[in-house]
Amino acid sequence: MNAPEALFQSNLSSLPLRARGKVRDIYHVDDNHMLIVATDRLSAFDVILPDPIPGKGLMLTRISNFWFDRLSHVIPNHLAAIPLSDIVPDPTERAQIEGRAIVVKLLKPLPVEAIVRGYLIGSGWKDYLKSGAVCGISLPKGLQQAQQLPEAIYTPSTKAAADQHDENVSFEKTVELMGQELAEKVRDASLRLYQEAAEYARERGIIIADTKFEFGVDEDGVLYVIDEVLTPDSSRFWPADQYQVGISPPSFDKQYVRDYLETLDWDKTAPGPHLPQEVLAHCAAKYREAEAILTGS
Repeated sequence: MNAPEALFQSNLSSLPLRARGKVRDIYHVDDNHMLIVATDRLSAFDVILPDPIPGKGLMLTRISNFWFDRLSHVIPNHLAAIPLSDIVPDPTERAQIEGRAIVVKLLKPLPVEAIVRGYLIGSGWKDYLKSGAVCGISLPKGLQQAQQLPEAIYTPSTKAAADQHDENVSFEKTVELMGQELAEKVRDASLRLYQEAAEYARERGIIIADTKFEFGVDEDGVLYVIDEVLTPDSSRFWPADQYQVGISPPSFDKQYVRDYLETLDWDKTAPGPHLPQEVLAHCAAKYREAEAILTGS
């Protein structure tokens, strides 16, 4: 059976549901593993929108798995070498999540989102205009919108609940939350992951303006990258051939949806507004294009 064209929410009867996140449904497998399903839900401004992007979860899964493999020399990831058929043996039930579900190690998630910014855009640009800094990190005067920063910067945030907004915090705050050694490992791994991925993507015509990572640790304190990596949901992707300093470039990611939402009379709190069919289709096409360029598929 083919996977459904759009999946807003998975429903597995064979596994207990642990949680539903903004995009992912998480099921309990055993004491050491979970099943994570990437749905087609779309979150913007930390609000889950009512309309799914057809096929988005399939694309997110393929892109993440590509990066997990390519960047495995930098840091281990949470993927477990267990076939989906071993976890969900019933073929009818498995069909709804085929291609969008991964079996992962059960790790302790860290309480921060590790954000790396290589370009001055979005909330960082607004912050810079007000203060000359981004998340408390001072930057040179005279920078323009979308300009590449002298070097990538690490600007972590707290991890909000599904209906709450993330909050930027200082590196020192992450030290309070996790301890000096682990906070430094997260920062250094985030910067290296971003730098290696940005170089690879730039050679293929995509600028990764910024991105976010999530991390977890096992019982021995070993650090892993978890959740998703370097997807159009977690990153800002720009076509290099249309990049221009001084303007907000077009993007391969959900910035297109954010830009549309900014034109509405909406206060960015739940419930989110419905999206027109053409916005959904355009967003899906951009995700497909980014996947093809990055993975060569």
